[in-house]
Amino acid sequence: MNLDDVKKLIRDVPDFPKPGIVFKDITPVLKNAAAMHLVLDVMEREARAWKANLVAGPESRGFIFGAPLAARLGVGFVPIRKPKKLPWKTKSASYELEYGTDRVEIHLDAAGKGDRVVIVDDLLATGGTMGACCELVEGLGATVAGCLFMIELGFLPGRAKLPGRAIHSLVNYA
Repeated sequence: MNLDDVKKLIRDVPDFPKPGIVFKDITPVLKNAAAMHLVLDVMEREARAWKANLVAGPESRGFIFGAPLAARLGVGFVPIRKPKKLPWKTKSASYELEYGTDRVEIHLDAAGKGDRVVIVDDLLATGGTMGACCELVEGLGATVAGCLFMIELGFLPGRAKLPGRAIHSLVNYA
């Protein structure tokens, strides 16, 4: 199994969630144990190189990769969620995505000065979600060590919205 094999497992779903969008469905990767091990192996190597002491991930697909990555690294996991889903005091950030707008929140005590946080998500498209996540983590006084993605839509301006950030994507669609 290599990353080309992982890419072959990703399924295109046209017109989801709305007409004109081609959704990259990762569920075939998730059900393939060898593919998941490879994805997590590559993410783990990158996160270790960035010397992360926390992993954060936005709801919900960031949880899929972020929590097992944190366990492999022996560090904590920080959930970044939709509004009103976290039970304690939060900080929020708004962002635009390829088909609308949204908001994310983080607990006020999720990270702080001295923390090096790797933020993990399944997909980099326009960069809105990850930009908001970075804003939240840095707003708590922590450092974003890097941004990890399983997929990058290289034909969209996601990287441009994350200037100066360390970014690693496993699969790229140019």
